[in-house]
Amino acid sequence: MVVELNFLRRMAVPAAFAAFALLLAVPSAMALPSYARQTGQQCAACHNGFPELTPYGRLFKLNGYVFGGGQSDLPPLAAMIVEDYTHTQAGQSGGAAAHYGPNNNFSLNTASLFYGGRILGDYGLGAFAQITYNDPSRSFHWDNTDVRWAHATTIEDHEIVFGVSVNNNPSMSDVWNTTPAWRYPFQSSSLAPTPANKTIIEGAYSQQVLGASAYAFWNRLVYAEAGAYHTLPPDAISALGIAESGSDSFSGLAPYWRLALQPQWGPNALEIGTFGMAANINPGRVTGFGTDNKTDLGFDAQYQYLTDEHSISAQASWISEHQHLNSTFTQAGSSFLNDQLHSFNAKTTYSYEQTYYGTLAYSRIQGSGDPTLYASSAPTAGSPNSDWWTAEVAYMPFNHGGPSFWPWLNMKLGLQYIWYTKFNGASSNYDGNGRNASDNNTLYAYVWFAF
Repeated sequence: MVVELNFLRRMAVPAAFAAFALLLAVPSAMALPSYARQTGQQCAACHNGFPELTPYGRLFKLNGYVFGGGQSDLPPLAAMIVEDYTHTQAGQSGGAAAHYGPNNNFSLNTASLFYGGRILGDYGLGAFAQITYNDPSRSFHWDNTDVRWAHATTIEDHEIVFGVSVNNNPSMSDVWNTTPAWRYPFQSSSLAPTPANKTIIEGAYSQQVLGASAYAFWNRLVYAEAGAYHTLPPDAISALGIAESGSDSFSGLAPYWRLALQPQWGPNALEIGTFGMAANINPGRVTGFGTDNKTDLGFDAQYQYLTDEHSISAQASWISEHQHLNSTFTQAGSSFLNDQLHSFNAKTTYSYEQTYYGTLAYSRIQGSGDPTLYASSAPTAGSPNSDWWTAEVAYMPFNHGGPSFWPWLNMKLGLQYIWYTKFNGASSNYDGNGRNASDNNTLYAYVWFAF
């Protein structure tokens, strides 16, 4: 009975949002309805599911989010909510998070407000900006934000788009779903254990940095981007709602780069590329001991076959991080001066009529053992290694337009299962308290609304 009441209480939130949205109905549906109002396009024009981009969706983003064609005069605002349920194979002692039980938790995972679209369309200036409320952390914070200016022209009869992106998450500016900011899984639980270790480009500094990059896309074939990031000061991070305690800072600027080649033929699109980031880091913002230098070098590939009836997409990326831990080692935080960390991710999705989706993914984190560096996350193995598989089915009924009474509604129903073969360095007793990797196997169900 308690679980049922909790579920009904939480489901009242999306119902209230839906009632409000009925007052604002506009003519078509897209992943961000503000983009739909602006372009007059259906969701499936820009997205193979959400948020995976199609070739048209990539052009829309690279051109500064300013394409027109729609009839609405409403401001470019949109909203999103995600309700979910999380079950792990074994409960988490003390609760999955504050205010939650050890297992079988319902949650308002995310409630977001977006500014998505033109700022000054005639000048090629547009934005994707997100503010989010997360119930497990009971906090509001700024989320992925990308403000960009772009211009398209021709040089010797070849199209070229060039622009500048200002954003708060390394690789957020990218348009392929292989780099970390937009990589699968697109939706995951905030109440399930996840591996503790990741490379610096894989979200370690999301929303804690601000950066700018310049890019060019030549002949819809060759893409190049270069820029740099710097960490925000603690008071700014705190004011923006990000948990600042124990965060790091960059000494100087951290360069970011991206190169990609995208040949297209018929319904096929292939991408192969490389990306990376390097940073001199003050761990815990402590100075006076030198800096840790971490350099990430990534390689990626993506293939899409997109038709109205059948679609197949596959993505893979590999990231190698070299760590020179001068500050951490000097402060006795690591056993070795140099360590390595590697990340591999691959997934394949099949969809039917851009409505029914099935996905299988594999992820692996591997690195050099360091009993001191990994003493808290992997006390029994002193290793960062984790391996896991993810399977997911999803249903998106409104990818080609919402119901007549609410034509721009978008919704996704998903069921996901994650199973671990290794977690934080070991398959069994990885935490020293008897917890096994398989205890973190997660059944996750969610309902996603955008309006």
